[in-house]
Amino acid sequence: MVAVKIPSGPANPPNATVYVKNLEERIKIDQLKEALNEIFSEYGKVIDLVAKSNLKAKGQAFVVFDDVASAARAIGEIQGFELFDKPMILDYAKTRSDATLAREGTKEGFEHHKRKRLAEKERRQASEAAEASKKIKRSADANAEVPARAIKATRGAGLKSSNPAAGAVVPEEYLPPNKILFIQNLPDHYDVESLTSVFGAFEGFREVRLVPGRKGIAFVEYEAEAGAISAKERTSGMSLGDGKVMKVVYQRK
Repeated sequence: MVAVKIPSGPANPPNATVYVKNLEERIKIDQLKEALNEIFSEYGKVIDLVAKSNLKAKGQAFVVFDDVASAARAIGEIQGFELFDKPMILDYAKTRSDATLAREGTKEGFEHHKRKRLAEKERRQASEAAEASKKIKRSADANAEVPARAIKATRGAGLKSSNPAAGAVVPEEYLPPNKILFIQNLPDHYDVESLTSVFGAFEGFREVRLVPGRKGIAFVEYEAEAGAISAKERTSGMSLGDGKVMKVVYQRK
């Protein structure tokens, strides 16, 4: 087993949320959360406990206490404690948890926090996707030589080239936030009024624009990104009948 260096103290400023890492990744999430709750509840009231199974979040958890003093006691006494044969590494979380903000702030402030966090997450995903696309393009440039004339002819015909060097495009699911949403997979009978009834409920709604001669798609514009972020989060994947599930992404800039 690789030796793990136990920090002498927290690196982040005090917070009611404790960040836990170096957890055993093979343990089922429900079992892990139960064990963590049993350990940490000895040091104060635990109001939330977040642990996820996706690749980036494996081996980590966030334990939210109802006060900073409880978090401080937990870090001081549990630091290095072995759980499932692995020593836990503890620190204060870098940001306050949703549960803490929901308890201490207003509903409007909490919603603003969620929108801001979601926007930051989507910008990060867009940046990562763009960087991955650049790497694919660089690799293709280095390993494949395609006559420029052939590429130009393919583009001129309005077709997507199969050559990666022709310009990698960021997948639309990872586009950065935009105040304009691109709506797809709409039932043929959906019109401006139908879409306004769905998207008009969100802050800063401006208008719905249909595409002449094209069914099943539309654009929805808001005054600022905040409204578009909320609308995308709440409506993407919504069932509209006729077996249609609405797809909502940001418009490509």
